[in-house]
Amino acid sequence: MGRRSLRKIDPSLDLSRHLKPIDQLPAPLDAAALFGRAAPLEIEVGSGKGLFLLTASGEHPDRNFLGCEISLKYARFTAARLARAERANAIVVQGDARRLFMERLPDSCARAVHIYFPDPWWKKRHLRRRILNEAFLKAIDRTIEPGGAFHFWTDVQEYFQTTLDLIAQVTTWEGPLPVEVRPAEHDMDYRTHFERRMRLHDHPVYRAEFRVEPVDAS
Repeated sequence: MGRRSLRKIDPSLDLSRHLKPIDQLPAPLDAAALFGRAAPLEIEVGSGKGLFLLTASGEHPDRNFLGCEISLKYARFTAARLARAERANAIVVQGDARRLFMERLPDSCARAVHIYFPDPWWKKRHLRRRILNEAFLKAIDRTIEPGGAFHFWTDVQEYFQTTLDLIAQVTTWEGPLPVEVRPAEHDMDYRTHFERRMRLHDHPVYRAEFRVEPVDAS
């Protein structure tokens, strides 16, 4: 199931509001300044074609959504979708998510972090390239505010179980919590384009949600 070619982007479309190269972001990142308002921040790692950012930003206008996509062509495609929809509360960063979390994001800045269908790096010698490793999970843990959430979906059962085991070892998150699966109400009613492909071909999807324990006020 190879990816379809992307539609061409209208050259007259201004992407500057919705597309930010990672090297142009300040350290630490001030999300309120970036979006022009203070609002709960949710971050997606690996935005792909941008379906999650487009849908979530429309459903939750009271939140800010920051995506990160390493591929320039996919980051531009996502930014174009957001620009056409006039989503002032969604921005995609073009660059490596590891740099975003480890070099730019301050502590406890995100209400939620979303990672959907990360590259599984199938070959044994490539497993170290997986985004969900100990160092990156610790960076995510530092970034999520108390009471916030981490969402992880994959179609690879081994990657799913390995990640759940690693989360149990390196964090104190509550979970995995069950994730409700509902039927799609229309052709694009999926979390991501990859989820759509998996479900339309009757392939399993493994889903988990975790909660960062709130600070004890006693």
